[in-house]
Amino acid sequence: MNSVCKRLLTLFIYIRYPKIPGQYRWFLRFYYLGSLNQLRYLKKDFFVRKPYREVKFFGEFQQELLYVLPHAYWHFKNGTLQKTVSAKDTTPFYFFSPNHEERFISRKWRGNYNISFPNAPHNHKLNRIKWRQIPLKAHYTNNKFIFEKPILVIANRFNTEWENSPISYFDIDCLDRLICMLEDDFQIIYNRPESYEITNDNSEIRELNEKQFIKKKYPNTIILSDIHREMDYSFNELQLRIYANCSNFISIHGGTATLASYFGGRNVIFSKRGHEHYLKEFENIFPKLAGARIYHVKSYPDLFEKVKSVFDAN
Repeated sequence: MNSVCKRLLTLFIYIRYPKIPGQYRWFLRFYYLGSLNQLRYLKKDFFVRKPYREVKFFGEFQQELLYVLPHAYWHFKNGTLQKTVSAKDTTPFYFFSPNHEERFISRKWRGNYNISFPNAPHNHKLNRIKWRQIPLKAHYTNNKFIFEKPILVIANRFNTEWENSPISYFDIDCLDRLICMLEDDFQIIYNRPESYEITNDNSEIRELNEKQFIKKKYPNTIILSDIHREMDYSFNELQLRIYANCSNFISIHGGTATLASYFGGRNVIFSKRGHEHYLKEFENIFPKLAGARIYHVKSYPDLFEKVKSVFDAN
């Protein structure tokens, strides 16, 4: 897009959204630029409709799940997808792609800012013109991961964030209380990936030392990483197969909560801060991934109260 168009969009956004802080106006401008950029593909997408689109992305996991993967799936259903390129162990997500390449060994935040997609890295609303729900649950539902009680996944992370330290995560005391509340009614599967199991990005995965505590005090709780060591599945395929059989999630913001929102049911998301709050992404965008009921909380006391009400816990 030329500079004149960008200046006009900046003026439009300033007039249209005068009360929005400058940092969020930037996301709005990117949103409109991405939407306008799609006009150049009008003939290919809606008239010629032959495979041409190479969807390539090396940005963060959350943005890929929210905006890139559904865009690639739209092109697949439209008959215009030629190839997809992403990070290692992403083939399970792009199961529909006629040609998927796992090219990148790490993720970079700057990869989020790609105007070839019709949505910004963070959005106040979702441009769904070239965005389509992906049937991950239907594709990966299976008879292998079935238990006597319904599955409830606690999806945690312990990564550096904006201040170079973890901010939103479930600590050991929090996990202790959650599992105690829920284990009578659910088969709890605990998931906090190790650094060697996933493609790392600009955040550092730190050690929480919680897994041994869980194994000792709650032997009936399953650690997903333990299953992974015993299976031939890649880590992401294993996540998808277990998540597909689950409708109950407690998760942390970022890619962790985004993936948990892909399988319908209920997802309680713990997030202390983030662009998602101001732009209301948990309300306006996350439910559109698969129709999940999303419950956002910002503190441990609110988390425990929400878990009690949502899952009818003791």
